[in-house]
Amino acid sequence: MAQQYSKRLLPISKFNKRRLSEMNEVKKPTEITRRTFVAGAAAGLTAPMIVPRHVLGGADKPAPSEEFGGALIGCGGQGGSTFGSLGPGVRLLAQCDVKFKDRADNKKFYTDFRRVLERDDIDVVAIATHPGWHALISIAAMEAGKDVVCEKPMCRFISEGRAVAEAEKRYGRVFQIERKGGYSPNKVRKIFESGLLKKCDSVYVRRGGFKVKGWSGKVRYNVDKVPDNLDWDMYCGPAPLRPFNSHRNGGSHRGYWDYEGGGLGDMAHHHLHGMAYQYGRDLTAPVEVVPHAPPQHPEACGLWGWCELKYADGFTLVLESGEWGKPYDRLKSQKTGEGDLLNMLSEEDRKKLDELPEPTRLPFFPEAIRTRQQTGSHAERSHRVAMIYHLANVAFRCGRTINFDPDTEQVIGDEEANRLVNQPMRAPWRL
Repeated sequence: MAQQYSKRLLPISKFNKRRLSEMNEVKKPTEITRRTFVAGAAAGLTAPMIVPRHVLGGADKPAPSEEFGGALIGCGGQGGSTFGSLGPGVRLLAQCDVKFKDRADNKKFYTDFRRVLERDDIDVVAIATHPGWHALISIAAMEAGKDVVCEKPMCRFISEGRAVAEAEKRYGRVFQIERKGGYSPNKVRKIFESGLLKKCDSVYVRRGGFKVKGWSGKVRYNVDKVPDNLDWDMYCGPAPLRPFNSHRNGGSHRGYWDYEGGGLGDMAHHHLHGMAYQYGRDLTAPVEVVPHAPPQHPEACGLWGWCELKYADGFTLVLESGEWGKPYDRLKSQKTGEGDLLNMLSEEDRKKLDELPEPTRLPFFPEAIRTRQQTGSHAERSHRVAMIYHLANVAFRCGRTINFDPDTEQVIGDEEANRLVNQPMRAPWRL
């Protein structure tokens, strides 16, 4: 499987690989590094020498041995922030964007991410393309031995998320969703992580903040001329090759199913990642999803009112947009406090809980790449968070309640819904 994927994403002959390597060589002025300084001293160099701070490192300047070569793939408005999530001590060696046709030199600027991933001097990658590319580039980067920070959402549909999570495990790489993570373990987390709470009638309602109208797509649009600097075919990537319209490019791409999932796909991870950790929703997935929305367009993301997601243990999560239809009134937020949850445990189970170790706090990306630990928003956890809003969008698009199996990650008895769980990709791209 890994070999097939490698051949698919990195189809380069020995000649081309050598040629690209030569093109990537950039002569640099002679630098004094920790290694050359020590070697020189050992050789008997006794002349007085002033050593720059960056050679030996310091509190505000990492030593060369602690520096990483970095690349930014997707250089739009969010790119700088995403690259910043890599942390200090990362040098920007390459930038890749499909709008770089007029400047691509395959040394500093690229239009094809595969050329970037061939470079041995790139250690870490920040991905800020539209989400239709997130999964494929993340997988390819980890396969190439790079650690990854990826913008949210991690993927465009559920099967992509599972593939990213499996790639993180298979290749032993560090993965993080933008700046998410750093969760502080507490008693509520410990209750859910322990597995002692079998039945839970808590209800958590999240109202507003999803930008549903703002990120709705156009159902009618003109065909525009593709800008000379834009590789439109590569922009679309695994999505259908539609006629170019400027509303499909840039931030407004969020309004089209080809590239993202509307305001829900854009904003839900912000609102749900902390909640999912706190209440253990990153350990499983909903089993029933009840939507309330008007009929959805096959290409353009549209409005929705609310979605009710029920878990096997009885926990219910409600997402309400406040931008369409009557307000949600089926259930109210309840029993989400520490005391409420402890009361759901037997006295014996409360004693067992006290005897268990506290949940582990996982680091952010800059620490994780140096200690080789998982981050707080590693791919498996981020996949579970993303499944919440992807399942909501599946139910909206199908226009009916769906039942989901968290183990197989398939909708039960609904072929149409499963085609949205695992969506086709335009050749030659595939998972």
